[in-house]
This record gives sequence, structure tokens and C-alpha cells, in this order.
Amino acid sequence: MHAFYPLISYEIETVKISKDETGSIRKKPKIRPIKYAAHIDSHIYAYYTYQLSKSYETKITEYGLNESILAFRSLGKGNIEFANQAFEDIKKQMNCVAVALDVTGFFDNLDHLILKQAWANVIDCSYLPDDHFNVFKSLTEFSEVALDEVYCKLGISKHNSKKGRFKLCDAATFRNLIRGSGIIKTNSQSKGIPQGSPLSALLSNIYMLEFDKWAKEVINLCSGHYYRYCDDILFIVPEEVSKEIESRASLRIQDLRLSINPDKTEIRKFWTKGTTQFSNKPLQYLGFTFDGRSKLLRSAALARYSGKMKSGVRQAMKKRNKENLLRLEQGIPIQDIYRKKLYKRYSHLSNRNFITYGHRAAKIMGSSAIRKQLKPLWSRLQKEIEKANKTNTFPSIYS
Repeated sequence: MHAFYPLISYEIETVKISKDETGSIRKKPKIRPIKYAAHIDSHIYAYYTYQLSKSYETKITEYGLNESILAFRSLGKGNIEFANQAFEDIKKQMNCVAVALDVTGFFDNLDHLILKQAWANVIDCSYLPDDHFNVFKSLTEFSEVALDEVYCKLGISKHNSKKGRFKLCDAATFRNLIRGSGIIKTNSQSKGIPQGSPLSALLSNIYMLEFDKWAKEVINLCSGHYYRYCDDILFIVPEEVSKEIESRASLRIQDLRLSINPDKTEIRKFWTKGTTQFSNKPLQYLGFTFDGRSKLLRSAALARYSGKMKSGVRQAMKKRNKENLLRLEQGIPIQDIYRKKLYKRYSHLSNRNFITYGHRAAKIMGSSAIRKQLKPLWSRLQKEIEKANKTNTFPSIYS
């Protein structure tokens, strides 16, 4: 029987940007715990992901859920296509209600007994075979160790952790310095699986399979649509059944010992007047909004881009100033801010960043409104760069 290493844990802090009722921007930090497995353990998880995926995809096809389950599958599509499909469904329905629900603390609240049974059901067994059960235990009774504490024990600088190093440590060093140090923690709860292992995403889909099956059956009765992207659930249904769908879905999710976050529930009514579709409020879905007429990038995404862009220019300015000090000492002409890397990160002159993503979304969605959102961003970047150059603490090379 293989003995799994503790998962290495760290936190990613992001800023969640939203608007309040007055239109003011609100920034709220969001901490996402990430846990990743040791190299050999990752290969084991990847193997079982491959095996389980085949069984899961068979069930998905059997239940008619191929177009409904969006996340963590090889569909050759992304959020742009998924959001656009939902918006197009709303346009075709003309008069309908979008019921968007969000599961509270999804990965942290997956019940172990329910997961074990769901896992067994997917592989058509009454109980998990020994090898599957060992993998199941490693992801439910998992142990973890904080990355910063590992660096401290091993004398590794967290600012240059990869210097001359292929891996953190060998097995003997792990036993001598980490295993008995008291920094390893074990999950003692009967719920929760780690985010970050190669298998966790698939297991979350397997966990929800019975709910997905129920949702699809209900939707077929009212000629609606059902989509789930991880913990984001979306029903597009006739208005007369929308309240019942919301209520029944909330009750059904409780059977999985999960709950719906009422603060994130969106009920959006769509109707047509003549040839124009309207909504009581735009629907937010997978980074986009739709009000019946326009498909747009979320304003929060644009605000996040602006914040990152300004921060990036400031960092480039600091680097420029530091290098200019050396140039002055050497009698070399000073330079203005370097633009190449900034353009790569924050403009259309790149193959992959937020701007190019937005242009791709505009093309796929056929949205001139998104193009209008993106149009001012180039000039804003130029203004930030020029402002940074004007705050140069050294004589301008152009004066």
C-alpha cells in the first residue's frame, strides 16, 4: 500500500471587486486555500483521474448531461463559449427567468460518506475496491503542511525557492526534518477535499452527479436549460416554474449536505417587447453579463484589469528608476520606462492576456458592446506610462 506524502498548502489572495447599489466600487479580499501533492502522488492521482473520467463520461452521456456539465471536462470550449451558449438560450426562450445559484464553500463541504458512495456508483460497484479506497482516504483524511513552514525548516528562502533545486527535499530529509516537527496537520472532519490535487476537480463533479441527473430531468419537463460550472448552477426556465425550481434545487442540494448561498442567488427575468428583449437586471455568468440586448464583460473584470495595469506600470517605473541610478553613476544616458513587457501584459499586442481574451469574446459572442468596453484601455495604458515617465526623478533624456 502506497503511503502518501502530506499535501503542501499555501493561500492565494485575490481582490474581489463589485459595485454596490450606488455604483461605487467595493474591494473585498478573497483567500483561496491551495493544496498540491508530491510528485509521485500527483502521478497516482492523475492515473485515477484518467480511469474515473472514462466511467464518469459514460454516465454523463447516459443521463444526457453532455451539454450541461461545463467545468473540468475536455470539451474544447471555455467560459466565453459557455456563457454565450447560455445567453443564446435566453434569447431563444424570449420570455423566461434565469435562476443562478451558488453553492457555499463547495470543496470544503463535500461529505465524505456521500463522496465515497458516489465514487463507487460511477464505477458500478457497491463499495470502493482497495486501491480506490486508499486514494479516497488520502484525499479525505489528508494531511498537509504549510509551504512557508517547509521553507523555514529546510532553510530555503521563499523569495528564491527554486535556486539550484529540482525538488524541495528527498525522502530522508522529509523524515528527519518535516515528519516529526509537529508542523503537519491532518483533516479530522468528515467533510472537505483539497483544492489543487489532479483528482479533486473530477471528484467534485462525481459528487454532484445525482443532483445533475435530477436537474436535467426537471428541466426536460418544462423545456428549459440547465448548466453547472463547478459550484455555479444556472437554470433557464419559464417564469411560471422559476420559483418552484429555485425552491426545489435548494432543498435537493441539502440532500448532499451542501447549501445555497442566498447572497449570491440571482433571479433575472427576461421578456420581449416587439423584437427587443429586456431584463429586470443583467445576468452575471462566468465573467460576462447579459441584459437581453448586450453581452458585456463584467465591470468588475475591467476594474481588476485597470488595477493590475496601474500596479504593473508602477513596478516598471520603480525598476526603471533603480536602473537609471546605475546609469547615472556610469555616465550612461538614462532611459524612459520599458514598454515591451507592459504591452505584452496589458495590451492587444500579445497572444494571451485580458485584452486579447476580451477581443476573442467579442468575436465569438458577436458583441460590439465588448469592443466598445475595450477600446479606451489602450489609451489608458499610454496615459499611465506617460504619467510614470513624467514622474521620473531624473532629467529627461528628451530635454
